[in-house]
Amino acid sequence: MKVHVNGEEFTVNIEGYPTLLEVLREQLELTGSKYGCGEGVCGACKVIVNGAAVPSCITPVNTVRDKQVITIEGLAKNGKLNRVQQAMLEEDVFQCGFCAPGMIISATALMEKYPNPTPELIMDHMQGNICRCCTYTEVSQALRKIS
Repeated sequence: MKVHVNGEEFTVNIEGYPTLLEVLREQLELTGSKYGCGEGVCGACKVIVNGAAVPSCITPVNTVRDKQVITIEGLAKNGKLNRVQQAMLEEDVFQCGFCAPGMIISATALMEKYPNPTPELIMDHMQGNICRCCTYTEVSQALRKIS
């Protein structure tokens, strides 16, 4: 099967019913998306599929055929971080960093759809991203600075 990830087309093996996360990590060696809960609730595995942040741990890879997938590795262009990544870095948002890829992916999808989100919209949209270090306030502050 062919998948489109970070602007490139790849041929992947789909024996059985692999998840998108399994294919990204094991076949494409894109390990930025993390395996957290395996149930799609922690957000560590989120990727953007056709503009929406989705949990890749519960997304069957065959459902992304003919869709555009963007992982954390695909956000920076020509060595330049995207505006969400840059804001999170400048605000020194993350501590342990485990949730960072999913948080950044969710925030990027939000900012693409709503360039100037309200604080309430930020909080609503970032639901489903669990941070062990409780950096929710810092994430919200960084996003408000760029909106």
